[in-house]
Amino acid sequence: MRDALPTLVGEDPVFLDAVERCSRLAPVDRPCLVVGERGTGKELFAARLHYLSPRWNATLTRVNCAALTESLLESELFGHEAGAFTGAQRRRAGIFERADGGTLILDEIADASLAVQSKVLRVIEYGEFERVGGSTTLKVDVRVIGSTNVDLPGRVASRDFRADLLDRLAFDVVTIPPLRARRRDIMLLADVFAVRAIAALGLPQFSGFTDAARQVLLEHTWPGNVRELRNVVERSVFEADVDKTPVSRIIIDPFDSPHRPGGTADPAPERAASEANALPTGGFRASVANLERRLLDRALAVSRHNQAAAARHLELDYHQFRRLLKRHGMQP
Repeated sequence: MRDALPTLVGEDPVFLDAVERCSRLAPVDRPCLVVGERGTGKELFAARLHYLSPRWNATLTRVNCAALTESLLESELFGHEAGAFTGAQRRRAGIFERADGGTLILDEIADASLAVQSKVLRVIEYGEFERVGGSTTLKVDVRVIGSTNVDLPGRVASRDFRADLLDRLAFDVVTIPPLRARRRDIMLLADVFAVRAIAALGLPQFSGFTDAARQVLLEHTWPGNVRELRNVVERSVFEADVDKTPVSRIIIDPFDSPHRPGGTADPAPERAASEANALPTGGFRASVANLERRLLDRALAVSRHNQAAAARHLELDYHQFRRLLKRHGMQP
């Protein structure tokens, strides 16, 4: 049903361009690709391609190619005959059969084996396949949408992905921009996730973020993209007293603790004592500069190079921290 059309939240021009491209491609009944980094929302874009297509009221099926072994994925996609392998006691229809007339989304298609890729290509080209262990050729009409977070042309160059399959899937490609490329949407999405978290807590309203919290959200590079932002916002809201006051502490890394197992430990007491008693070399100013650089390096490492978080770790304001980076030639 069209009411299942997923909502895509964003107003940054680069994001809206991707949404528009997706919407234009949806009615074109051809295989295609959705590519983007992890956490960018590939599943939402792929679903949009289905629900804005003429197949919108037919079956939408999704398979994660990375979650199954080669043999299981082959059986899942194409089905099997009774006795095809140990444990196959009866005939089983595969996903291609069950998706006939609809859309099949192959998530992480780069992880499918070359043998499975070959059979997928045949379905795309001719609409034909056989069940595992069978000889009867079956015909289906399925639109295939592949999604991936890897460079498929690079996989073709390394012979890990079939060039002919890529040619067929790349009728058109929707590339989703990472969150760092659509910075206008960071606070928009953060507010949406925070309001949902507040509703989950049963509270009447969201009091917003403090300026410092907003700065942390805007300064982070978001390697996990929208999924990471949602987790960070929900975590920060649940940890805060948000009944009447804005969220002031953003928890980027839930593992950040001096007692983290396997983390970088402080020097052993005897080593620390030895270093404390050692006479500095190079003069007082050089020793202080070296110490400052080590502290800056450690704060950046602990905060995963989030400068606002590193400044808080050293109990400095953001501008003081930036001036120290510049003084020591460490400003990126």
